[in-house]
Amino acid sequence: MARSRARRRRYSVLLVVAVVLTVLVLGFAEDVSRAAHQAVGPRRSENRSFAQLANGLVSQENQVDARFVYLVTHGGSLSRPVFAGRLTQLANQLPQWSTEAQLLRRPILAHHVNRTIAQVTESLVDGYTTLFAAVAHALTLPWPPSTTGSASAAQGSLRAAASQWNVARWSLIHEPGTVTLDALDTASARLSLSATLAALASSPTLVLRRAVSVAALQVVPAPLPSTVGRLLLPSTGDLRLGVVARNEAYVVQPCVLSVSLAAGAAPAQREATRLTLGPLGSYAWVPTPLRVHAGEHATLTVRVSGADGGGTATRTYAVVVAPAAAPAG
Repeated sequence: MARSRARRRRYSVLLVVAVVLTVLVLGFAEDVSRAAHQAVGPRRSENRSFAQLANGLVSQENQVDARFVYLVTHGGSLSRPVFAGRLTQLANQLPQWSTEAQLLRRPILAHHVNRTIAQVTESLVDGYTTLFAAVAHALTLPWPPSTTGSASAAQGSLRAAASQWNVARWSLIHEPGTVTLDALDTASARLSLSATLAALASSPTLVLRRAVSVAALQVVPAPLPSTVGRLLLPSTGDLRLGVVARNEAYVVQPCVLSVSLAAGAAPAQREATRLTLGPLGSYAWVPTPLRVHAGEHATLTVRVSGADGGGTATRTYAVVVAPAAAPAG
């Protein structure tokens, strides 16, 4: 019995020793890991790598800001398509900023400077998205609607983001690597936006002049040779048309495209379709075949009417159907 109690005591002692050793080993490993992380060499490398990537991102943001300011202050001589193309080029860079900022969140650096640059960048993306939309709206350019707020609020957001970053950019100056992060400039936040947009909207090359046209008309069966504006058709039961409407302006243009055939006192045959023409775009339409009769004289009218003062274009044709052929005999 005494021997059994002795074995149990030895077993308990060994178990306690094992637990103590395990705790010591884990604590030592944690201290080693913490020391390695806090070592000057790795921290210097992390800080310098972050600085290189962060400065690259800030450089992109400053370039877009400068290009936007130049565009809205000197773009009055550009055409509408060219101006819209340059504004689109700037807008297309914004999603990449968000991606790069998220990649900079890890590893966590001193004073959480990487979290700050991510937050600042998201504010910049929202602010520029709103400003670009405001410019496009002022010029009635095709543009996705903005839901991020007013232009004045966007300018205030840009100023706040720049101030936040220009304080946080000194976070690593006394850390290993002694890196300096570039300053953020938001000149677009200092623009007198209402006056700038008014000047753009009054530019002769940017002002919107809506216009639509009937670009082409196909007639089946093909008319016989005749004078302009006169369709001399062989004797047939159906007249098939193909109509192409064109938007002559760089703007999204809702339209109504219609055809009608009136012959004598009979009710006119009419058909219309509603459509939306893209900027400088065209649309082809094939209406239901129209009934014509041998020897008939009629008037064919093709019209495209633009909404919102988009103008109207009309083509009118005198239709003459050849008489039926006399039976052989």
